[in-house]
Amino acid sequence: MSVSELHNSHAQCPCRDCFSSKLGLSIVSSHNIHGYVHNSLGAHMCWACGEAFGDLNELKEHILIHTGQSSLNKEVVEETERQNSNGKPHLCNICGKVFALQSKLHQHEIIHSEQKAYACNVCSKVFNQQGNLFKHEKIHTGEKPHVCNVCGKSFSQRGNLQKHALLHTGSKPHVCSVCGKGFNQLGNLHKHKLIHSGQKPHICGICGRGFSQQGNLHKHEFIHTGLRPYVCKLCGKTFTQQGNLKKHESVHTGEKPFSCNECGKRFTQEGNLQKHQVIHTGRKPHVCKMCGKCFSQQGNLSKHLLIHSGQRPYACRECGRKFTQQGNLQKHQILHTGQKPYECKMCGKCFTQQGNLKKHEVIHTGEKPFVCKVCGKQFSQQGNLKKHIIIHTGQKPHVCRVCGKAFTQQGNLQKHEIIHTGEKPYSCHTCHKKFSQQGNLRKHEALHLGQKSHVCNICGKEFSLQANLNKHAAFHTKLPVFGW
Repeated sequence: MSVSELHNSHAQCPCRDCFSSKLGLSIVSSHNIHGYVHNSLGAHMCWACGEAFGDLNELKEHILIHTGQSSLNKEVVEETERQNSNGKPHLCNICGKVFALQSKLHQHEIIHSEQKAYACNVCSKVFNQQGNLFKHEKIHTGEKPHVCNVCGKSFSQRGNLQKHALLHTGSKPHVCSVCGKGFNQLGNLHKHKLIHSGQKPHICGICGRGFSQQGNLHKHEFIHTGLRPYVCKLCGKTFTQQGNLKKHESVHTGEKPFSCNECGKRFTQEGNLQKHQVIHTGRKPHVCKMCGKCFSQQGNLSKHLLIHSGQRPYACRECGRKFTQQGNLQKHQILHTGQKPYECKMCGKCFTQQGNLKKHEVIHTGEKPFVCKVCGKQFSQQGNLKKHIIIHTGQKPHVCRVCGKAFTQQGNLQKHEIIHTGEKPYSCHTCHKKFSQQGNLRKHEALHLGQKSHVCNICGKEFSLQANLNKHAAFHTKLPVFGW
């Protein structure tokens, strides 16, 4: 519409010089062109009151004041803009993203310009869109108007509520093409893919350690500061991260809300459930480049790699023994305390670790579900089967660095290495005699207790040590030789 046609028509014009009736919105999109007729200062000036605007969208919202319509009613402006655009899409020249409305394109273009004109009055954080500032301000006010209908949890932003709602549906539409792990949010999938790519763009400025995700870097930085601001109200234990505190609190409540659909096993944390579910799929996508061993979880592969590197960063303060994993150190330290909190209900035998108790309980049931495919020998525990299989292969991958002696099992190597160090970490509580191996200590303690659990099948004589029984049995076999 030309300027002359504009004055001669009956259109409602927001122009001061030709202002004769109520302001309308039908020609708002053409107002910036018409404005040049009356003022050369700029294209976005309201000719009803003279106020100038740097953006056409701000002018559109301002004109609603003169029309008497609510400034929050943006649908009127957007509908007018749709009519004027004739369905033509608005394309961003920088990234190619398409918008139905010109105003939405203008808002999007601010992202590329990196302009951040909206600042929070509380914390001074700046935003490129006013709407994002409004969302942010709710953090300071504590408002959480968006409530989940299932569990009642409240959120300050509707988007966070929508993400949360996916947890209740259980749907995980975003699947990793490498390992098959599912995610309920696309952003989490993108973060996960960095693990497979090996990229670690976020570097700690103190120790130089790299991380695939910025959030993990922030969590790591607490280690250097030593701050543990999150305290458990029940036991006083402190944590560097709030998430770890929440996970810890479930220990006191005993809640296990996450259940496996395959076997029914329950977990206190969803992450542990996800790790467990990989067992049922049988997938082991994480492969060791040194020996080819496969793992279902990246964490287990990382622990395994320490075996090849020879690193043992976790040392016992009592005896100096070193371990590749912190968990093994914690299990070991219980030996020095003498505590055995896990008791077998069948025979009363006590154990320092729950895992050892479970292994022991199979003895009473007599089950031996693990069978060697080579010789058919059966085992009650899978670990024993794995150790047995090495006998058939003849492999001895664990080599002593001091004397070169090779062993089929790492545990035997560790026992052997104590010979070279001269350490004797196991002490008898009765006579304080020290031993290099725990098994020898147990044999020795049987002497003090007077236990004689080893019985000769021929004459019934009892012995406290298996070695003494073996020596005694030799006499029975030699009787005919001596003519007795």
